[in-house]
Amino acid sequence: MTNTGGLQVVLGSGPAGTALARELARRGRPVRLVNRKGEGPALEGVERRAADITAPEGARAATEGAAVVYHCVNVDLHLQVEVMPRIATAVLDAVGAVGARLVVLDTLYPYGETHGRVMTEDTPWNATSAKGRMRADLDARYLAAHREGRVRVALGRSADFVGPGVLNSSLGGAVFPGALTGGEVPGFGDIGLPHSYTYIGDVATGLATLGEHPDGDGRVWHLPTAPALTTREIFTMIEERVGRPLNVVTVDEPRPFGPFDAVFMDAYAEMFYQYTEAQIVDSTAIEKAYGLAPVPLAAALDATIAWYRELLAGR
Repeated sequence: MTNTGGLQVVLGSGPAGTALARELARRGRPVRLVNRKGEGPALEGVERRAADITAPEGARAATEGAAVVYHCVNVDLHLQVEVMPRIATAVLDAVGAVGARLVVLDTLYPYGETHGRVMTEDTPWNATSAKGRMRADLDARYLAAHREGRVRVALGRSADFVGPGVLNSSLGGAVFPGALTGGEVPGFGDIGLPHSYTYIGDVATGLATLGEHPDGDGRVWHLPTAPALTTREIFTMIEERVGRPLNVVTVDEPRPFGPFDAVFMDAYAEMFYQYTEAQIVDSTAIEKAYGLAPVPLAAALDATIAWYRELLAGR
């Protein structure tokens, strides 16, 4: 019998890892939240621990005693091809040694260009970018480890994040401060195309649900994602909420803007197709399997704007 109710270890304390730790604690689970320095604000019911999981000994220290391990670690975009495979190796070895299950927060990168077709879990992995191929290779390793009986693994894929605490997203720190203050707001690529955004609360709910259901192991799941609207439609919804028109600046090629500096945008250039073709995520599978429903985008925007108002007021 697989243990799902013991210690839940969340690797990575960015927006997703933090939201997930809160959700697991809300569900009454014992939670350990791990980052390199063990730092961060106190979260009720959550123990913080410092560990460097790029190293095997760090990953083992982070995961000791775990029933379920959630891999929510990300690194700077320009370092991902080099660093993410090392993390995957260390995490797989550590989770296998402790006998825990592994739930991995994943991206849409393995699909590559879809020419606007709706993405389901059956969409072929056709990535041609370096980061897309790297993610596809890692996912193949995770699923192979499951098939071979070394580690029980489930993968949860998300579209671009939106929500409280989300800064480094095309619907994050580049958009909401400008929307609230009258500053510039970037419109990446073609804002008239449908583009899925996954609410950070749905990322947490989806991952926590996979952690509770071993029957979902051995496959990719799309985390609950609200039906796609065009980015222009989302901007209109933001305008209605902030009471002012957005000062949208078209960013039709990868170039630095706001929080996205030249290093980031140079590394992101190969992924810019995500804003020049429709990005539509179908999460029907996880919704039907586990009775989940994504937070409506209107409610997600309400919560996000409220969080950014507080952030700006605090500055």
